[in-house]
Amino acid sequence: MMEVGGPASCTALVRFAARRPARRNDLPPTTEQPTVNILVTNDDGIYAPGLAALRGQMERLGDVHVVAPATEQSGVGHAITYLTPLIVKEVFHGDRAWGWAVEGSPADCVKIGVSELCPQRPDLVVSGINSGLNAGINVLYSGTVAAAIEGAFFGIDSVAVSLEFDEHADYDQAARLARRVIEQVLQNKDPEPQLYNINIPQAALREAAPTVSVVPTDVVRHADAFEKRYDPWGREYFWLTGGPLTPTGEQETDLTALKKGHVTITPLDYNLTRTSVMDAMSGWGMKLSAEPDEEQAVSAAMSPVVRTQRKVQQTSTFQ
Repeated sequence: MMEVGGPASCTALVRFAARRPARRNDLPPTTEQPTVNILVTNDDGIYAPGLAALRGQMERLGDVHVVAPATEQSGVGHAITYLTPLIVKEVFHGDRAWGWAVEGSPADCVKIGVSELCPQRPDLVVSGINSGLNAGINVLYSGTVAAAIEGAFFGIDSVAVSLEFDEHADYDQAARLARRVIEQVLQNKDPEPQLYNINIPQAALREAAPTVSVVPTDVVRHADAFEKRYDPWGREYFWLTGGPLTPTGEQETDLTALKKGHVTITPLDYNLTRTSVMDAMSGWGMKLSAEPDEEQAVSAAMSPVVRTQRKVQQTSTFQ
């Protein structure tokens, strides 16, 4: 079967966005068969080769609109921008509109993509292809996964796609594998919108038919370490080090499956409530009683008071 992929990289002309695309209510009525509207984003930046490869494969599934960070946003998690404005630029590949570059986080990109930049509400959000696996507890730090979670917040089927790091990664092949997995997800899933996390090891790229494992996320923590260094002025600073996550236990997880060379997919949920503990806590009868006045007075007296001191610039007069 012949595979049709997108450009592995692009040289883009960036133009400031002086307009926004036509929104759904602005478009004339049509009798054409509805198509799948796909929002593609990432955390490696709009010029990342993984994004270009993913866009090419997603175009086989429907209409693609790219809204991605203007610069790399790895490890920002689910950060959003609300104290400063979001600068948006339209990016072109030759004469072809390539996408929208946002001076913000991956979650920002999905927010503004769904709300303002996509001409139709997306039916699918796909984030990636990330340079590096987002397995285990890395899902909590990942900007790639956060973008997919933001899509799920909107009630849209959302998928995060990550590839094991390699200096010469074959993003085109990874995008083909991701597209084939996503196709099967869309064909078999329930009507309820769902969030998925896909990880692709390098070994899977070398197989004609790699195994796909549906597995839970491993929760082993990082073996974090900090290397202590000194800057030229003798001040201490620390650099986070540590190796990859190492699976523990006998249960099959995303980490153990990736170690075997399997493509992994995990359905995720952003509801962090631990209902079993909440049900037990409901029987505790927790309540707060009024404190005696003297205890309140002591508490108030011990409370620290923070005052901001205005810095006064000192000047010297030389005669």
